[in-house]
Amino acid sequence: MAAESSTTSIDRLLAIMDRLRAPQGGCPWDREQSFATIAPHTIEEAYEVVEAIESGDRAALRDELGDLLFQVVFYARLGKEEGCFDFESIAEAISEKMLRRHPHVFGDVQIKDAAHQTVAWEATKAAERAAKQDTGVLDGVSTALPALTRALKLQGRAARVGFDWPEAAQVLDKIEEEIEEVRVEIAEGSPHDRLEDEVGDLLFACVNLARKLKLDPETALRRGNAKFERRFRFIEAALATDGRSPDQSGLDEMESLWTKAKLAEKL
Repeated sequence: MAAESSTTSIDRLLAIMDRLRAPQGGCPWDREQSFATIAPHTIEEAYEVVEAIESGDRAALRDELGDLLFQVVFYARLGKEEGCFDFESIAEAISEKMLRRHPHVFGDVQIKDAAHQTVAWEATKAAERAAKQDTGVLDGVSTALPALTRALKLQGRAARVGFDWPEAAQVLDKIEEEIEEVRVEIAEGSPHDRLEDEVGDLLFACVNLARKLKLDPETALRRGNAKFERRFRFIEAALATDGRSPDQSGLDEMESLWTKAKLAEKL
């Protein structure tokens, strides 16, 4: 009986990456890539993981997670070529971080529940930022995050030091205030950058409302996007029965079909 191979799936994937980046016999496209050129692909792959989760397709989720893992392997290879890190050091670093941030699991610290764990987690992260001399409350919130997610994190950080409204109703008042400010800017014919500032304030307040209601604004907006797409496709299908497209219709007719789509969803 032949001896079993000791090569793991991760070893195989790392070897494939090494071959792709090989100066001789490697892939020309893979050879040309850098940290900067791969970064947009990483973001895309992360969103495709989310899409697979929301669809409930576990086979697709497995495949998308593989694509995301490959991104990490790619970065590891680039880091190895520069002599700054490799896959082993990446895995070691995250292992150490998880041990450090879970003293209630790997140490003797007692944590009562998930809410207290969140507080402890943030306290540990704050200590890590202090060690890096990032001592500001908002330090470490990446500017590369999607705007809604970054707004949520900034607000969460500020809330933990008491800069927050006690009730969601107060955020609704703020949203109404911001809407009125947008109306004023529109009426005054304000320039683009001024309107952008005011609409940004309105969106920021909407994120605050989602946070106070314990909702994720990115998820809420994705649901809103899906709802819009579903209803607009209903309009397209209805018009297609007469051999027409939306640009051959009018707003009143499309609004009427939109209402029918909403009613159909409630049946």
